[in-house]
Amino acid sequence: MFSTSATAFLKRLLDTPGPSGFEAPAARVWREEAESFAHKVTTDVAGNSLAEVNPSGFPTIMLDGHIDEIGVIVTYIDDDGFVYFGCIGGWDAQVLPGQRIRMLGRNGDVLGVIGKKPIHLMKPPEREQASKVTELWIDIGATNRKEAEEQLSVGDPGVIDSRTMDFPNDRIVSRSIDDRIGAFTVLEALRRYSQNPGAARVVAAATTQEEIAWHGGGALVCTNCINPQMALVVDVTFGTDYPTMEKKEIGDHRLGGGPVLSRGSIVSPVVFTLLRETAERLKLPFSVHAVGRDTSTNADAIHISREGVATGLVSIPNRYMHSPNEMVSLRDVDAAASLLAEACRGVSRETDFTAR
Repeated sequence: MFSTSATAFLKRLLDTPGPSGFEAPAARVWREEAESFAHKVTTDVAGNSLAEVNPSGFPTIMLDGHIDEIGVIVTYIDDDGFVYFGCIGGWDAQVLPGQRIRMLGRNGDVLGVIGKKPIHLMKPPEREQASKVTELWIDIGATNRKEAEEQLSVGDPGVIDSRTMDFPNDRIVSRSIDDRIGAFTVLEALRRYSQNPGAARVVAAATTQEEIAWHGGGALVCTNCINPQMALVVDVTFGTDYPTMEKKEIGDHRLGGGPVLSRGSIVSPVVFTLLRETAERLKLPFSVHAVGRDTSTNADAIHISREGVATGLVSIPNRYMHSPNEMVSLRDVDAAASLLAEACRGVSRETDFTAR
């Protein structure tokens, strides 16, 4: 499992606000940690952060974990100082009312609460209706528009105001597991690879804008820059070990059951075989997720970059995705980091990624 310093870094990374398009604070935390061991650490115009080990090696392997999280953005401030907002990424509006929120204002953080008409004042038909974001607002304690605008402007982003919590059985809860845990995993894998590097040049990338970018976001920019022959994407997937989950449709992916290896669709059969055989050799627990179409991750953009990149997808089972309290097992994260590092060591100059 992780050292005390690695766990402290993880919590610092998870707690730092970084919604899509505004990832800079979290990215700085990631780069500061990378500089403690990587040969080279850089950033680019899209906000991606890159850390490199064995720069003269070949082939090049890209490890991708997107660092952005879902959030909110100011759209309007009314005469009474109430702040209206839109969503950054895919929210279930039902989880938002009553949440405390941390807005990233011009002069620093601004705290607020998301308001909604009390149930006591709702007519019976209203009580049966789902909440809509357009019917919610943020109350920052201001009494008028001028007072609110001294703290916030249209376009200012925000996140749920929460801190990472430790749970029993090596589990943690955070608002930003998706996919800050992936950004952490690829950096931890790079750290482990650096302790005994193989033939490959390995570049870990904390990429931006995944939650809002059907066009590939920062990952597409990063892939064209890194020019990898192989890419391993780390994201979260749905943990299915809680009530109402239909395993016949989604699969059986349990917290503590190890990382999830995607198979099919855009996943390179060469890379999948490498990951599966490495996990079996290391006796790491894992499950397999059958993917018939796209994966809704950065892998979809990466695998068709340039002339094509042999791409694999490793996911961490996650309960309560896109909510203020996502949950994962650190055992799964640890196993994923070990799997990625060893898979990178298993690639040589002679590795043929051509599907045959």
